[in-house]
Parts: sequence; structure tokens; C-alpha cells
Amino acid sequence: MSEIPAETRGRYEKLKSTINRYRTLYHVYDKEGISQAALDSLKHELTEIETRYPKIIAPDSPSQRVAGKPLPQFKKVRHSVPQWSFNDAFTEEEIREFDARTKRFLRAKFGDTAPTYVCELKIDGLKVVLTYEKGLLKTAATRGDGVVGEDVTHNIKTIESVPLSLPRQIDAVVEGEVWMSAASLETLNRVRRKAGQPLFANPRNAAAGSIRQLDPKIAAERNLDVFIYDVAQSSEKIPQTQEEELVYLQELGFKVNHHKKTFKTVDGVIDFWNEWQKKGRHQQYWVDGIVVKVNERDFQEALGYTGKAPRFAIAFKFPAEQVTTVLEDIVLQVGRTGVLTPVAHLKPVQVAGTIVSRATLHNEDEITRLDVRVGDTVILQKAGDVIPDIVQVVKELRPKGAKPYAWPTHVPECGGDGRIERVPGTAAWRCVNKNSFAVIRRRFHNFVGKHALDIEGLGKERVDQLLEEGLVQHYDEIFSLKEGDLLRLEGYAPVSAKKLVDAIQKARSVDLARLLTGLSIPQVGEETATLLAKHYRTIDEIAKASAEDLEHIEGVGPIVAREITEWFALKRHHTLLKNLKDVLTISNTLHAHKSAGKLSGKTYVLTGTLSSMSRDEAKEKLRLLGADVSGSVSKKTTAVIAGENAGSKLDKAKELGVPVLTEEAFVRMIGR
Repeated sequence: MSEIPAETRGRYEKLKSTINRYRTLYHVYDKEGISQAALDSLKHELTEIETRYPKIIAPDSPSQRVAGKPLPQFKKVRHSVPQWSFNDAFTEEEIREFDARTKRFLRAKFGDTAPTYVCELKIDGLKVVLTYEKGLLKTAATRGDGVVGEDVTHNIKTIESVPLSLPRQIDAVVEGEVWMSAASLETLNRVRRKAGQPLFANPRNAAAGSIRQLDPKIAAERNLDVFIYDVAQSSEKIPQTQEEELVYLQELGFKVNHHKKTFKTVDGVIDFWNEWQKKGRHQQYWVDGIVVKVNERDFQEALGYTGKAPRFAIAFKFPAEQVTTVLEDIVLQVGRTGVLTPVAHLKPVQVAGTIVSRATLHNEDEITRLDVRVGDTVILQKAGDVIPDIVQVVKELRPKGAKPYAWPTHVPECGGDGRIERVPGTAAWRCVNKNSFAVIRRRFHNFVGKHALDIEGLGKERVDQLLEEGLVQHYDEIFSLKEGDLLRLEGYAPVSAKKLVDAIQKARSVDLARLLTGLSIPQVGEETATLLAKHYRTIDEIAKASAEDLEHIEGVGPIVAREITEWFALKRHHTLLKNLKDVLTISNTLHAHKSAGKLSGKTYVLTGTLSSMSRDEAKEKLRLLGADVSGSVSKKTTAVIAGENAGSKLDKAKELGVPVLTEEAFVRMIGR
């Protein structure tokens, strides 16, 4: 096994012994040291190693044992009935509290009468609202924000299980879930793989992506299906129980999921939930829990709604999916108020259909409680929907020499001298400098901005969102973001998350001048960055330059030179540059054109508005021809290029006798 790296061999042995230990605990002693989902994740990692290195497979390997906001291009539809979302329960205790709360609320009006509960499967798909007028399908809309949705009628009509007309000429609004089977997803992804298109991570994303197509032919090809589960409105009398309502829906010609049951007690509800935790994974559709509804309509009406959800129903979710991954770093994130939040940077891992690389560690006390260390294998859980959380450390897999996390006394990102302090009476720490977040935010705005890395779709609001949620703290961390990290944020859907990640990856190739502009080096704006890039081939050469060396560059004075050398001398900036060089490909087109351009050695100033191109385009063309572009006019200026509404720079040029070029003359000069 000499060809197998020692590190891999060591990891394999640890995985093998750890999995066997937890298997024995579970099967022999009926104890669950870690969740089955986490154990499956460890087994998967072990199998991957065995696939890569078949010679490593040991006789006692576990693998040898025979033994889951509306889009603008769509017409908006205002719902006639508000579209509520359900509150969630995740444990037996929480569903019992729902039962007790429901009975307390009803007692005032109905005495000790106990409600019955209808349990239905919670299908993980896309909610749809169907409106019928005089028995004909008029509109189909997504939930949207609960008030306004997207009109997707043209796509819903392609689903065979959606009736285009009802057996009676009634008006009705019904609600249901569009879904795609696992088999259909596999077929679809096979086609997309051959076409070089990105694959859908799960049936829910595939169903949502199919319904949000402008061309109904695409939806028709996707083999979608639907279950209807609620009558929101009808011109006929609505049945008096949820149980009867489901029968009524079937009589109207709607497809209703037949896995439903009515219980007199909450114990029956819990039994049904436990039963479907095991059976849910074996259906052709994804099931992520059950929906529990008070059966009696008069009880439902008495219970009513809170601000966002019905009191008479709740989503009883299955335990959150868990996976294992490696903690690669702990980074302190400065929040809007200066409070520091430790963020776990993880080896990217897929959990519940999305890839994530970040998780919150909350505060110092949580790190101490978990005893989590850099290099640890951790169990990651999605609590609720998509917010990842570290719930446990697999200490048997801890690497030798892993040290407890030491909370620092100073954090450079806080600004000033970097001092931090404990917030009295809490487990939180904060920056002493109260302007720290504002400073970080401005620097990030500059780094991703138009004159620097120019990352399309990453505007100021989205940058602030990434910072506030703890997803980035240093520039290089932008480039390790995954789609799953973004999906936890408000305003992101699978398409928009992928679009931004693609734009970030595109920005990995950057010109030296743009990078220098984005680093927020004091006194170094676009013009000075250009001068440095023309004079030096690489950023390492600039970092090594002395203040005296820099002063030899025309346009760089002693103050600017001192600021540049002091910035590059700081140890934290050495780390910053090293990390950026690991994720970026830095070119220098300006240095290549330094002596070859026909305008080499000349300096131009732009003023006014050009009709044939933007100012930025004009600057770029001048620099590619070897010229320098300055922001001020002096006797050393070769010429001033004056467009419409030229300002004081034109007056200064006339005063100093500097030649003035019209836009037409400029265009001829650059040979456009």
C-alpha cells in the first residue's frame, strides 16, 4: 500500500474503528452515540476512500458487511385568499405542546371537548394555488409572499393530474403541492449531464425550476405531478371536517394523497410521524414531515390564525438531516453592532440537497461546550430548513495536536488597535471600536465594486447581507461560497444563488490594477493602482518595493509611497495577499503594454461626457496603448480630452497651455 498517502491511510483506519464502534453501540447495546444520518455520512467517506484505493479495503471494513419573491418575468397574481405558512414542530414535546395549546384555546368556547387530528404527508415540492371559475381553471399561481404570487397557469396546465374543468360549474380556490418523482429527477439529470448543463440537487428544486419556465414545453417534458390538499374557497358549502374535505376534493376530480389518517389523541399523531420517518424515504416523492390539522371546521374557525400561520395546523417535521464534515477554520465575524460571532469554515458538504461550507458557532460558550477544534470532524445539522448548525464533534477522529480554540484579545478587523471586550452579562464579545462594521462594509463594497473585481450581482445590499450573516469576513472567503450557503439568505432561490456563485468564479481572473484598487490601500485609487501596475510586473514586486523606489514613479509622492509601504509591511496583509493568491489568477496587461504602446510615456486627462464611449472605456483604451491617465492637469500633461460639459480641468488646460483634444480627435488617435 505504498502508493496510498499516509494521511489517507490514517484517516481510513480512524473511520473504520469509529464506524465499527458506533455500530456496536447501536446494534448490540441499543445506544445511539451519533445519529444514523451522521453515521451514514462517515460510511460514505470511508467508501469513497475504498473506491479511490481498492487495495486499502480491510476484511473488517463496514463496507464488507451486508446490510437517503416572485420573479419579474412572470405576471403577478394577487391571491383572493391569503396564503399562510405553517408553524413547525420538530420533537414529540413540541407536538404535545401544540395539542395542549389547542385544547386550552378551545376550552373557553367549547369546554373540555377534545379535537381530533387529521395527519397528511408533507410533500417537499412547490405550493400551487388553483382558481376555478364556473368549473374552468382560470389561474394557477405560486405562493409568492403569501399575498402576491407568480402566474404559472401555462405550465400547470401541462400536468396531467390537474383538471382543466370540474364536474360542476362552481367557483373554487384549492391549494396543493407540485412535485417531481425521484425517478423523473434521475432521468432529467441524465439528460442535463449529457448536455453539459448543471444538475438539479433535489426534486423540490427541479419541480420549482420546471414551473418557473416561460416555455410550457419544458414543463411538459418534466413529468410533474400534483397533490391537492385544501379547499380555500368554494361557491358550494365546504365540508365540516378536514377528513370530508379531502373526499370532496377527490369528488371534484383532484388527485389527493391517500396516505392520511385521523386520530383522537396526540399519541396517534406521534405514532404516525414515527411510522413515516421510516417510510417517507421509500416513496416516489420526497416527504419531509407530516401536516397535523384540527379535523373539525368549527374548531378551526374558532382557533383562527396568528400573524403568519393557522393555529389549527402545524408542520411536524422529521428530524433534521445530519452529515459529517471537517472543520477547516474558525473565523470571527464582526456584526453590524460590533459583536463578534465565531463562524465555522467547513469542508464543503451536501446536506438535505444543498452544498454548504459555513456554520455558526454562536459564541465562546458554545465553542467551549462542543470543545470544537480546527481539524475536527463535526456533525452538521440543518435545524429546520436551511440554517446549518454544528451539533457534535466526533472526537475519535480528532487529529493529533489539535488545540482548543483560544479566544483572541485583539481582532484586526475591529479597526483601531483591534481590542475586544466581553458584553456585560452575556456570552458575547464585541469590538471596542464601535465603527468596525462600517469600515469592513466600505472595504468590501470597494473590493467587489465596478472599478475593482466587478463581481456582477454582488451589490452593496448583498455584500452587507453576507457580512451580517457571517458568511464572509475576509476577501478570499467570497470565492469559497457555495450555493447552499446563499440559499439560507432571504431573496435567494436556486437560480439566483447559482448565478452569483458563477459570477464570483468568473471574477477569480483579475488584472493587477483592479486588484490593487480593490484592496483599500490608503492613497491608492484607480489612477495610482494603474501607475503601480505599469511599473511592477507582480504584486510581490510592489510588496518588496521601498518608499524610495516608489517615489521614482511619476505621480507617486512621498506620502503615497509611505502609505503603500506601511500597508504591505503589516503581517495581516501578508496573510491576506497569500490567501488571495491562492484563489485568484492575477494578470498584468498594463505592464505588458508599458513600453510597447504607441502612447507610452504620455499622460492624458479626461473631462466632460463622451458620446461614443464611457469614461472608463476611454481610460482603458489609453492604458492599453501605454498611456497614463491622470485625474488632474499639470504642465506635464500631454493633452486633455474634452467631451460635452467639460469642467474646470478644461479651464486649467487653457491656463497652462496644455493641448486639448476633441472627442473626434481622440477617437482618431486611438484608431477606433
